[in-house]
Amino acid sequence: MANVPADLQYTADHEYVKATDDPKVVQIGITDYAQDQLGDVVFIELPKQGAQFAAHDVFGTIEAVKAVSELFCPLAGEVVDVNSRLDGEPALVNSDPYGAGWMIKLRLKSASDKSSLLSADAYSKQIG
Repeated sequence: MANVPADLQYTADHEYVKATDDPKVVQIGITDYAQDQLGDVVFIELPKQGAQFAAHDVFGTIEAVKAVSELFCPLAGEVVDVNSRLDGEPALVNSDPYGAGWMIKLRLKSASDKSSLLSADAYSKQIG
């Protein structure tokens, strides 16, 4: 059974959105379910700080032994931080997807956009 923390929000594409100390900035990564489906992560391509994305834009790729998948930005905004640890330690996504395996921090264009995200219960139902 996948770990689906109740304090996070989710997308149908298996990304999570985690609040930070700044109400305009969120932390984004892939869910425990997604990393489990991918298998061992061997490479992650992430955007540079300052990159801007609309909701549902591709913000990077994740390569696992089984497949390469696109990463979709859950919300519109500007990248304010990138987890550089993943360059040398992509397996952090497998071992700690909600902690050390986070991918980007995004300054939101509009905090109200978060209403489009799934709750933990809704996401749990989606993944079965």
